[in-house]
Amino acid sequence: MTDNMNNPMPSQVEALSSDSKVLEITKLNKFFGGLRAVKDFDMTINKGELVGLIGPNGAGKTTVFNLITGIYGITSGSIVYNGTNLSGLAPHQITQLGIARTFQNIRLFPNLTVLDNVRIAYHTHAGYGMVDAILRTPKFLENERILTERTQEFLSVFNLHDRQGEIARNLPYGEQRRLEIARALAANPKLLLLDEPAAGMNPNEVVALMDLIHFIRERFDLTILLIEHQMRVVMGICERITVMDFGEIIARGTPSEIQSDPKVIEAYLGRGAATLAQKLREKRSNVA
Repeated sequence: MTDNMNNPMPSQVEALSSDSKVLEITKLNKFFGGLRAVKDFDMTINKGELVGLIGPNGAGKTTVFNLITGIYGITSGSIVYNGTNLSGLAPHQITQLGIARTFQNIRLFPNLTVLDNVRIAYHTHAGYGMVDAILRTPKFLENERILTERTQEFLSVFNLHDRQGEIARNLPYGEQRRLEIARALAANPKLLLLDEPAAGMNPNEVVALMDLIHFIRERFDLTILLIEHQMRVVMGICERITVMDFGEIIARGTPSEIQSDPKVIEAYLGRGAATLAQKLREKRSNVA
């Protein structure tokens, strides 16, 4: 990371001291036919927090993300973002409110350049209409120039400025992930949802990703909700963690509390492992 990533904005200090609710989810349920994928899910995230959502495959984590971002409709319950109920809103309306996300499988425009991948996200703030674009009016040309300059400045923050002319699919995997996060942030969100950003990364890329997540939270004054299977990432950067299994919340707590929770150990490793862990804890307690 460059020096840019070592200089947090002062507003982040204020954000971390605030207890204002950014996201409040209450009794959230989602049915697919007769299958309940999410059951009575509750979560509150305050401004500036970095919260993890973990659980075994199929636990319902990505379904929660899809409900927050309007990809799936809510069966029952409520999702409130900064005082606005998200139920019934389309994904683009939710994005305009200030929520952005990445996906477990990278969803870049693979045949477009790095510059155009991010510039597309900026077009929600283009400042011109369809007629201007068709006729290529002075207003269109001037706004396109400004958008390109802003995109180039944005790419430099993510150390991608020298790659701006490259086709996105030709980037190394770790840089494709970084580009996807940059594109999400170009929409100017206040709540960022990261769905398994470390998937497929090697150990060096994982370390760089952890630094990047810390940096973007501080630099862009973000609140972050993270789904991740790599425990090194979750335990290393999240302040609070919620654990799901079979669509339900089975545990909440700090990283240290979650690591020793019998229900979490059982969900990941089976009942035998949970029993063994409990015996080891009792043995240490007796020795002490």
